Amino acid sequence: MSGPEAPARPPAPAGRAGAPAKVSLREKQKARTRRAIRSAAMRLFTAQGYDKTTVEQIAHEAEVSHTTFFRYFQTKEQVVLSHDLDDDIDAALAAIPAGLGHFDLLRRLIRAMYDVHAADEWTSDLQRMALIDTEPALREAYQLQKEQSIAEAAEFFAEYLDVDRDDFALRVFIAAVGGVAFRLMGEDDPGCVPDGSDLDRVMGAIDLLERGLPLV
Repeated sequence: MSGPEAPARPPAPAGRAGAPAKVSLREKQKARTRRAIRSAAMRLFTAQGYDKTTVEQIAHEAEVSHTTFFRYFQTKEQVVLSHDLDDDIDAALAAIPAGLGHFDLLRRLIRAMYDVHAADEWTSDLQRMALIDTEPALREAYQLQKEQSIAEAAEFFAEYLDVDRDDFALRVFIAAVGGVAFRLMGEDDPGCVPDGSDLDRVMGAIDLLERGLPLV
């Protein structure tokens, strides 16, 4: 969902998909600038390493000012870890129909998030994921990002199912399925982008949990 330093935003109401918002020229220019900064950063990370690359160097390579860099990213870390998918995620959540049970809701949510991220060039970039996997600081921050995603999922479930966000059963459910999903996604190769086989494995795990986790 959102980046590790971003606060959890209120989940979109389920089953209320609307027409996509029209993107203004200003927003398109901002998106181009963000892409330029990211591309410049990745070139430098590849050429001289993540630790040796400074914000000043990234700004110079992207041909933007130091101030402009910080208008888009708070830190060098966020250049790698942040994404531009909030609107797509909100639309995907809003498209989930009302009235699902908690396991079917979980399946729809995981499928929706997988589709959104898989369709995005940046979040599905292999070089980005390899960098996250090999740089300890990024790997630690990425783990915090996962925990933030689980917290946001809990808020969405609480609103959708009309239960208290601190409900014990909800907390146990989210902790269990969140741990399973993140553990199995990319299990074969942690540095790669999760693919369809990872999604199938997670869906199979959800089926097992729904059946009471039979071992025989």
